[in-house]
Amino acid sequence: MKALFLGILLSACAATPPAPLDTTVGPDPTLPDPSQSFLPTVNIATATGWPDGQMPRAASGLYVNAFATGLDHPRWMHVLPNGDVLVAESNKQPSGVGGLRGLAERLIMGRAGAEVPSADRISLLRDADRDGVAEGRMILMDGLTSPFGMAVMDGYLYVANTDALVRVAFRPGQTEVGAPEHVIDLPSGTPNRHWTKGLLARSGDLYVSVGSNSDHAENGMDAEQGRAAIWRITPDGQAVLFATGLRNPVGMDVEPETGRIWAVVNERDELGDNLVPDYLTSVQAGGWYGWPYIYWQDRPDPRVDQVGRPETPVIRPEYALGAHVAPLGLTFAKGAALGHGSGAYVGLHGSWNRVPASGYEVTFIPFVNGAPTGAPKTILSGFRVDGDALGRPVGVEIATDGALLVADDVGNTIWRVSR
Repeated sequence: MKALFLGILLSACAATPPAPLDTTVGPDPTLPDPSQSFLPTVNIATATGWPDGQMPRAASGLYVNAFATGLDHPRWMHVLPNGDVLVAESNKQPSGVGGLRGLAERLIMGRAGAEVPSADRISLLRDADRDGVAEGRMILMDGLTSPFGMAVMDGYLYVANTDALVRVAFRPGQTEVGAPEHVIDLPSGTPNRHWTKGLLARSGDLYVSVGSNSDHAENGMDAEQGRAAIWRITPDGQAVLFATGLRNPVGMDVEPETGRIWAVVNERDELGDNLVPDYLTSVQAGGWYGWPYIYWQDRPDPRVDQVGRPETPVIRPEYALGAHVAPLGLTFAKGAALGHGSGAYVGLHGSWNRVPASGYEVTFIPFVNGAPTGAPKTILSGFRVDGDALGRPVGVEIATDGALLVADDVGNTIWRVSR
């Protein structure tokens, strides 16, 4: 029964014509009319991991090596001032969602490598001899609940679990910590569809990104309370909504020239191969970005009843990354030694619902005067080969030596890109 059901889903992609991706990239993407069908497009790359001796391809002039291998679904990283690298080895908790949709999601995500049990821990990687390979590995925290974002501020390590923000007393260099203390609950109601909680420290406050609980609020807005948003949280747990209408914001970082917060956002599905472009945008305090009613500032979602839509003006995203590319990681190039100048590195986890497939690479978006400009540049590729996902990039961070670190949750590896 499962095999038959999956076969029906996979057959939905066979008749879908190829669509150019470059029309949905840049500050002014070309958006086709929405297209709906009885069965969604399904084009899954089977998660296989890397065969011995294989690794991603770095762009010309760059070199890639494995910084750490044998991890357990590494999703996110945080680089400490002393060069240590914290890694969240994590995945979603069991959703418990039944019915055909729940079965379909488990089959699809299982084939894509997203149904492995969560290790629920943060490991510390140490490259003491500075040769570009972490020879030291230790578990810093475990027994967590799908940890993701991390930040160090005012003598504490903060961790964004899927259901709560917690913290422990911590100074860079430590390899042991005490039990975490609870700071504040985070939205995590069933099915907790977008479980990752990004975390950014800025000017004494913490910013937590919370994805929606659905694709386009098909389960009603009551299930979306506090979600599809970025929250600003004080160290003592006082929280206010910072920005809303962001379907699934994940990676966040501060643009170094302007000091503004930027985020990468995963947009909605099932409106066609080239809809809706995922994007990179600055995030304005009090801003509304349209989800679920509107996409790309002025396009109503035909599946969503516009009754109840806020009267707040919709903010237009600043840079389209392509449809269904699934941007997760984001880090600005401050401190990088790869020769790309100002800009942002983005980890594109890759599509499961587009023909041809999109994403599965790390890209660089050039910035001029604090704003994205020009075409993206592929930095690391080769993650998908002949329908198989050898790896999938997630978090990206700049190491203290200027190299770019890339978390690969299917390949269970942290890759290091250098000149």
